[in-house]
Amino acid sequence: MSEFVYDIWYFAGLSSDVKTGDLIRIEIASEPITLGRKKDGSIFALRDICPHRAALLSAGRIVDDSVECPYHGWRFGTDDGTCQEIPSLCADQDTDPSKIKVRSFPARENGQLIWVYLSSDKKFSGTPEINPPAFPFATRKPTIDDRLTLNCHVDHAVVGLMDPAHGPFVHENKWWRSRHSIHEKAKKFEPRERGFAMAAHSPSSNSLAYKLLGGKPVTEITFRLPGIRTEEIKVGHKTLLSFTAVTPLDENRTQIRQIFFTNFLSVKLLKPFIAAGARKFLRQDADMVDLQQKGLAYNPKLMLIEDADAQAKWYYAIKKEWGKSRKENREFVNPMKARVLRYRS
Repeated sequence: MSEFVYDIWYFAGLSSDVKTGDLIRIEIASEPITLGRKKDGSIFALRDICPHRAALLSAGRIVDDSVECPYHGWRFGTDDGTCQEIPSLCADQDTDPSKIKVRSFPARENGQLIWVYLSSDKKFSGTPEINPPAFPFATRKPTIDDRLTLNCHVDHAVVGLMDPAHGPFVHENKWWRSRHSIHEKAKKFEPRERGFAMAAHSPSSNSLAYKLLGGKPVTEITFRLPGIRTEEIKVGHKTLLSFTAVTPLDENRTQIRQIFFTNFLSVKLLKPFIAAGARKFLRQDADMVDLQQKGLAYNPKLMLIEDADAQAKWYYAIKKEWGKSRKENREFVNPMKARVLRYRS
């Protein structure tokens, strides 16, 4: 296991998660955060702990451009977290509220996706040097949305997500994969921004789910830090974007959220069945993670082999290089090189 990724944008939720005037509580990399939406529709993010007596700000309310703590009514600006008011102060008392702050986080909304920037510098203020990733097809209303908390460190969740060899065993189904259909595959991988991609290709012939889309589907699967996996499937003018965010809650818990955006009529008509299948997939992974944790409790040495585990190696290398480049204040150099991976699945 390695430390969390910092100085980067994390997926924080869907636009529909935060209504106007609402405050919600989330956790990212052991940081308690309250997300809120002001009357003008803009999103903001503050540390979800009042510096006075540690009450959760998410249990309070938005008043004008401030968040009011439910315990003593202290108010903190939504833009920079500066304390604007302490109701208990008398006129002749010299406590200066403006010298008190709660940490604020840059927050942006791109299409239906909300992003929060986590800096390694807890006093960071201003505009991040990088932008959150853009997914043009994620501007439409999601067709399917599912989430699950895994009882493991984020590294195990990410490595499990990109593992191509477990499918026929963990997810064995007649309509998806069977261990009896295992065959050798060769997939071309290329570097991408802060990650890598399985280049656009025709899906495997032993995947019935793709056949339901009709035509000749072409898919590209991309991974990028800190833990975003997308699969974009195209058939002519039709697109299905499977967006999966793997987000560390703390050292021992990781949330996976899978969201489908599509203009395929067949996917919308089959939504109950596809949603049930996707839900089953995630819970099969969760069961395997729980089983894995029983073995990890003994702190065994783990193995990564070629070529099936190459993506896991790239993940660790990219994560290490990102942290190193931030500390050295230089450009990130993607250590992943284009190559073809061969494995049986």
